[in-house]
Amino acid sequence: MPLTISEILKDEALRRHEFPVAARQTFLAHAGVSPLPRRVVEAIGAYAQAGSIDDQEEALEPGLVGQVRRLAAGLIGADHDEVSLVGPTSLALSQVAAGLQMKRGQNVLIYHDCYPSNVYPWMALADRGVEVRLMNIRELGKVRVVDVQGQIDEDTRLVAIASAHYLTGWRINIDAIGRMLRSKGVLFCLDAIQTLGAFPTSVANVDILAADAHKWLLGPCAAGLLYIRKEARPQIRPVVHGWHNLQCPDYLTQDDLVFHEGARRYEAGTHNFLGLHGLKAALELVQEVGVEAIAAELARKRLWLVPELVAKGYTVLHGDAHADNAGGITSFHREGTDMRAVYQKLKAEGVTTSHRILPGGQAVVRLSPHFYNTDDELRRCLELV
Repeated sequence: MPLTISEILKDEALRRHEFPVAARQTFLAHAGVSPLPRRVVEAIGAYAQAGSIDDQEEALEPGLVGQVRRLAAGLIGADHDEVSLVGPTSLALSQVAAGLQMKRGQNVLIYHDCYPSNVYPWMALADRGVEVRLMNIRELGKVRVVDVQGQIDEDTRLVAIASAHYLTGWRINIDAIGRMLRSKGVLFCLDAIQTLGAFPTSVANVDILAADAHKWLLGPCAAGLLYIRKEARPQIRPVVHGWHNLQCPDYLTQDDLVFHEGARRYEAGTHNFLGLHGLKAALELVQEVGVEAIAAELARKRLWLVPELVAKGYTVLHGDAHADNAGGITSFHREGTDMRAVYQKLKAEGVTTSHRILPGGQAVVRLSPHFYNTDDELRRCLELV
């Protein structure tokens, strides 16, 4: 029978079996780097063991790369041949930025207070004579359609935003922004690492999406994906070159550089096979539990966390966000309270959270529980703060 959230939360032995971290600590920092579920560890371990007694390629699970492409494509609503397996979000976005066909005088619109992985690759375009516009937003992370629409013009080539802000958790309206940009012929690039595996994240109105697996997807580090819509491919040339994405029959170097068709054109060399075995297991786990069910559980948790924290005198970032925009992150602070000390106290008591600094210097504690965290774990966290 498929694993369900209710089954996990009512059966502690099962919960600890599937998520070994639960036996050692209360882990509430999935917006950072998540622990690996047992089945992900076992998938990586089984491949590593097989690779110790044979050629690592011979030890591969048959059809692995194609299976991972299809699972990832299914999660975001893409065609499997639109999904490249290139690893970290930073690497994927850097490839897109470097390969984007642009002319002097054209501009890209970005949000400076986004996570650096989705800022630095675009800032680097200034060296090519590209105007890099910084989005003006009233409230941290709260990017709305009107904000984007009011800051683009006929020379805007691309808009890069995160699906959810890494500090506030605010989730953007992906489809509304995407439809508006597509109607104006502007490419829409989405850093989806803070929603992939936690909330439905569709590419129906997105041209480019990048996300590593080590947060809400519960997969290994550097085992992420890059989606580029088929129609957008001609506008993003590959900027890395190797045996895998260029034609070299029988491993012989050819006279001309001819890229393979499809998603493979952005994959220059040998895949991260250890990571892909883990990614496949993580994708299967999320598929089994169901993203809609995960999203509902994360929303339920945040719905009662926010008023409890407010009652204790804390300010919760976007605590009034409605269901369409509330993500899995709950960040909070209190005037006169040393938030690093709060974070350290929680850590000493076996509760792992994140300590982050907002633009301007305010420290916050960030909670990012996942679907397998129990209400008792969250109550204990609240008692400690």
